[in-house]
Amino acid sequence: MGRVVQQGEPLWLDEDRAWAMALLHVEGDACPECGQPWGEATAVENEFAYRAELVRCHSCTTSAKAVKAYQDKGGAGEGLHVHITRAT
Repeated sequence: MGRVVQQGEPLWLDEDRAWAMALLHVEGDACPECGQPWGEATAVENEFAYRAELVRCHSCTTSAKAVKAYQDKGGAGEGLHVHITRAT
């Protein structure tokens, strides 16, 4: 939480533990794909309560195109990592 721990002080205070436990609870109740809370996102009455917006990440697009070009030339994709840098 940004606290500077002094010598002899505990690393975790009760408040720190409470925040960590709350975060575990929130993350544990979230859909791994979209991050929405399971209780809300899976409730029948919420079937039409969400809308989706498609957004293109131009960095990811460039990465995907580079990988496809590499694989089209016979390159193996296993273990391949892409390093992205801004062109400007």
